[in-house]
Order: sequence, then structure tokens, then C-alpha cells
Amino acid sequence: MKFYTVWKGLNTGVFSSWADCQKQIKGVEGAQYKSFPTRATAEYALSKSYWDYVTKVSHSPKSSVQSQGSLSTKIISDSICVDAACSGNPGVMEYRCVETSTKKEIFASPKYEDATNNIGEFLGLVHALALCKKKNVDIVIYTDSKTAISWVKNKKVKTSLSPTSKNKVVFDLIDRAIYWLKSNDFNNQIIKWETEKWGEIPADYGRK
Repeated sequence: MKFYTVWKGLNTGVFSSWADCQKQIKGVEGAQYKSFPTRATAEYALSKSYWDYVTKVSHSPKSSVQSQGSLSTKIISDSICVDAACSGNPGVMEYRCVETSTKKEIFASPKYEDATNNIGEFLGLVHALALCKKKNVDIVIYTDSKTAISWVKNKKVKTSLSPTSKNKVVFDLIDRAIYWLKSNDFNNQIIKWETEKWGEIPADYGRK
């Protein structure tokens, strides 16, 4: 016997049959659910994030970095997105990742001094890719930064920012991100968020 946790559906909760689970997720775009061997584990999972348990297996043979306009103009709700904010240029920078459909935050960086928005967009994107790889998730990742997409694709950061005593940690993160890209394959599609058509990306900090 299995128990089914539904994080996103017509009703959320733990259900004791697949038939009951199906009633909650049928027709729900981006439904989130998973089976567990006992009610206790299913109820515990409900108190946590779907992202802690999702185990989508990818069958894509290669990574896919999509440029603007290369895919459908419809937003893929079963996705995540990243964005950065920077006060000044350079200035205090931070980045984060959220679920596209719910805006639920998946991770958020500390604030870094003497950095740029482009660097934040890049670091956020690589952070999301590394998290997906760790959890074996091939979900779509949105970013509104062409620059970040280009840096990920080329596995190279082209910035005019100079190293200082304040941003040493930022340049260390850049080096680690580039190393990760050169050492890992990924199956996630990276898609340019169409701000003019869809509005601000859900990960936006709302400070404009």
C-alpha cells in the first residue's frame, strides 16, 4: 500500500489511494505530488517542500541553452526562474530562485559588495543548474538575462569589474561557477524570459 502526498492540486494533503490522488491532480497544471511507503513519511513530506522530494529523471541527451524566441511564447508553469538585484553598478548584489507558478522561494543568496547585476544573474543561473543536477531534476529554468545565458553557454564570464578587497568572495564564486560548468553536463532547458510579453520575471525583487 502506498500513500500519496499532494503539494499542489485541487486539494492538498495525504491520500491513501492513487485514485484519490488522481482526483486532486487531474487537470491541475504543474501539479505536485509523490508516493510514499508509509503515511508517516507522506505526512512529513507534506510539511516540507515538494523540491525536497521531486525526482524527475531526464532523458535528454544534451544540455539545452535556448536563446530568445527559440521556443513557444507560452510560459511553462512547471519551471523555476532566477533573477538578481544590484544597488549601484557596481554595488550590493544578491540573487534568488523561485518556482515560476507560485513564486515560492527555493534559494536566496547573501548580499555581496562591489558586484554587478550581470554577475548575480550568472551566479543565480549556475546555482539553479547545480541544484537541479544534485536533485536529478530536468525542469526548465527561466532567466531574463541574455548575458547570463551567453556566459553559461560559453562557460566564460566577460566582465569589466575589477577585483577588490570587498568582492574577493564574488570572484571566488565566479571561478567556482565556471569550474562547475566545465565539469558537469546538464539537461535543463534555459529559456529567456520575455519581459515585454509576460511582465517581470517571478523571481524579480520588485525594487524598480
